[in-house]
Amino acid sequence: MTQEHHLIDAVGMWGREERVGKKGEMGQIVREIKLEDYKHDKMVVHRSEHGVALQLFEAPMEFNDPHAWGMAIDMNTCIGCNACVIACQAENNVPVVGKANVLMGREMHWLRVDTYFKGDPRTDDSPDVVTQPMMCMHCENAPCEQVCPVAATVHDTEGLNTMVYNRCIGTRYCSNNCPYKVRRFNYFDYHAKGPRNPEPENWVDMPDTQQGKSIDPIVQMGMNPDVTVRMRGVMEKCTYCTQRISAAKIPARNEGRTVRDGEIKTACQQACSTDAIVFGNLNDPSARVTMVHKNNRSYDVLGELNIKPRTKYLAKVRNPVTSEVHG
Repeated sequence: MTQEHHLIDAVGMWGREERVGKKGEMGQIVREIKLEDYKHDKMVVHRSEHGVALQLFEAPMEFNDPHAWGMAIDMNTCIGCNACVIACQAENNVPVVGKANVLMGREMHWLRVDTYFKGDPRTDDSPDVVTQPMMCMHCENAPCEQVCPVAATVHDTEGLNTMVYNRCIGTRYCSNNCPYKVRRFNYFDYHAKGPRNPEPENWVDMPDTQQGKSIDPIVQMGMNPDVTVRMRGVMEKCTYCTQRISAAKIPARNEGRTVRDGEIKTACQQACSTDAIVFGNLNDPSARVTMVHKNNRSYDVLGELNIKPRTKYLAKVRNPVTSEVHG
């Protein structure tokens, strides 16, 4: 439901339909190919890509740090179970805002699973359905960083798009400029009180003072101590589970080595029952995520914007039945 929140009436619906594509055709956001076409042309996924003109300034593509984190999601194996959403919510202290706030567009989950349908449900008995997990892409040329007036969202040496919560003043410019619409704003101090209270007076006090006065100790014990609890008026988003990255880097640095492939698993990756999510170090040529990024089915969502996302998707391959004779 929340994937519909950012569409602007008919204009947004038309734009989404154009980018998703019609049934049996290649789209831009969701790229699907037939197995027969893929066998004949391994690069068919990239035939519809838009070229990016030469830039006056190019963002750095190489970093001196031994780690460059990236992710890959295989839409061929994703079944849309939403286990990744729940795992992210629990791992990163993402608040539950309640049904009323979700209806007002104030959802807080860092990860959502978009569901796209191809085919007219009024005339098509078997419309195509595809699910696409969507979170922060950690773009190397991030649009959110360019508009923040206080530099609250910046890049670190490992290519992560990070949030400085103490610096954020809540202008929400970054959310407006994010093409993936995956940045969230704390309208209230959700952690201090439950989201099901009908009256808003629970959140009228200043965030710092209210947290000390009214937070439930039982709720506090349920928080992940390795993740910052965000206050009212602050933006937040997916961090690639940076707390898990730090937990693996410290012993690796003490041993004088880089983090081994598979040593870090994000919460969404760990919860995925079909192993559709891969995370790792792109500077490691033998890492699984590096291999997946080089796969012919790999593509960037909204890559025509030249934002260079660190998360890539693998196109969905379909093998439709074209006759009554099955092979």
